[in-house]
Amino acid sequence: QVQLRESGGGLVQAGGSLRLSCVASGRIISLNSMGWYRQAPGKQRELVASITSMDATTYAESVKGRFTISRDNTKSTLYLHMNSLKPEDTAVYYCNYISLTVRTGCGDNACWGQGTQVTVSS
Repeated sequence: QVQLRESGGGLVQAGGSLRLSCVASGRIISLNSMGWYRQAPGKQRELVASITSMDATTYAESVKGRFTISRDNTKSTLYLHMNSLKPEDTAVYYCNYISLTVRTGCGDNACWGQGTQVTVSS
C-alpha cells in the first residue's frame, strides 16, 4: 500500500530554517509530480510547492525565494528546504501526489499522511 510519511518539523524562531522530508513507500515517486501542502489553523490546505517528474518546480507567491522543493529518487524522498521562516508559515505540512488519479491508489485517505508541524515564533 502506498504511504507517505513526513518528518522534520519543529519549533523555530523567525528567520530560521528547517528541512522537511517525505518518504514514500509502495510507489515510485520519480514518475509522479509531487507537492508540499500546508494547513494552518482555521484555514484551508494550500499547495506551497510542487515538482514534476522532470524536476520543474513551482511555488506559491508567499514562499517564493524562501522555500526549495527537491527530491532524491534513489531514496524515494521528497524534501522542502525552508529558509527565512516567518510566523505566518506556521502550519502542518503534508506531502502528496499532485494527481488525484494517483491518489486513488492509496485508498480512503488519498495518500494524506499525518503531516509534520512547523511552528515559527516571532
